[in-house]
Amino acid sequence: MTPDNFLGLPDEHSSYERAAVLVLPIPFEATVSYGSGTRHGPAAIIEASQQVELYDREFDREPATEYGVHTLPALELAGEPEAAVAQIAAATATAAASGKLVVGLGGEHTVSVGFGRGLLDAVGSPITVVQIDAHSDLRDEYEGTPLSHACVARRLAEFAPIVQLGIRSICQDEADYIAAHSDRVTVVFADDIHTDGGAHLMALADRVRDQRVYLTLDVDGLDPSIMPATGTPEPGGLSWAQTLDILRVVAANAEVIGCDIVELAPIPGLHAPDFIAARLAYKLINLVMQRRRRD
Repeated sequence: MTPDNFLGLPDEHSSYERAAVLVLPIPFEATVSYGSGTRHGPAAIIEASQQVELYDREFDREPATEYGVHTLPALELAGEPEAAVAQIAAATATAAASGKLVVGLGGEHTVSVGFGRGLLDAVGSPITVVQIDAHSDLRDEYEGTPLSHACVARRLAEFAPIVQLGIRSICQDEADYIAAHSDRVTVVFADDIHTDGGAHLMALADRVRDQRVYLTLDVDGLDPSIMPATGTPEPGGLSWAQTLDILRVVAANAEVIGCDIVELAPIPGLHAPDFIAARLAYKLINLVMQRRRRD
């Protein structure tokens, strides 16, 4: 039987001692405001990953068998956001202190507040956040809590500058915040990515070069034509190729200290989005580990 871990790896490639990558499932869902189901995202990604081919044509080999991936137990979290964020931060800091690459699987985007704080606790300042998302998530609070999924980037901006890509939905307060904090938040809208001939990639490379980066990827950054399984889909999103181009630029130019993939809300009977998220996670890991092993 296929081992029940990320990529379905046998023990020789998935034991903690052997692995250079730790996958941390974070099935938290408490502040979703439209579609629900993100608490099932981590398990769906792990299950789908067991159907992903290990061979990566870009590298002409099976990278996971070289660096190894250990899947940590899913976190058992409090239902209240503040307590859950503290738990996530502690677990992430412990995992990152090992020196291994930590990859979080959410869960709603609120998990990234704890994940980012945990990375900061483990490695210290400065770090830069790169966020792929349909939404800026820069509200100071939403529906009575500053730890809503709609406030993630605002909380992360309290300790790190942020580069956001694929954005196509903001409110007036967020637009005002972006205008007033251009030194803290850089926004690349999806419309511009579609039309700028790759200029955003050159600017991104300059922005993250030689920086320590935490990369957070909300799956609604992708267009709903390929990623419908998310709580708040927005039209006009990134293609698979555009998303990979961004990941390649970040991995090639920055030191990625951790990353997460969040907001998958599986649709029963529709496996494609789960598989896309799993494939995306594996590709991101391959790109980051290629740089780490080279350095």
